[in-house]
Amino acid sequence: MNNSIMKRFEIVIGAGHLNHLIELLERSEVRGYTVIKNAGGLGSQGIRNPDDVLIADENAVIILACKENQAQKVINELRPAMKDLNGMCLISDCHAHMAHL
Repeated sequence: MNNSIMKRFEIVIGAGHLNHLIELLERSEVRGYTVIKNAGGLGSQGIRNPDDVLIADENAVIILACKENQAQKVINELRPAMKDLNGMCLISDCHAHMAHL
């Protein structure tokens, strides 16, 4: 089992910007991420209830973890784009415990 310190990204954006974000991640050569569509919560745009059929623009959450050198590539792509993506990004240290099957 591999145990190393990595960077964890939690990105919340409008679902309409999801394809653009995925393009940025691909340019950063990210090898894996998780997308959670139709996320709810309270943010700068007010309360987003995922069960409300009147919401025009759903939120999506993208979670990924990568090594420090990869994280810098992601940051370099994300930083100039975040205003256009109208979202937020949290970056933290994490410990990855991965077993290769």
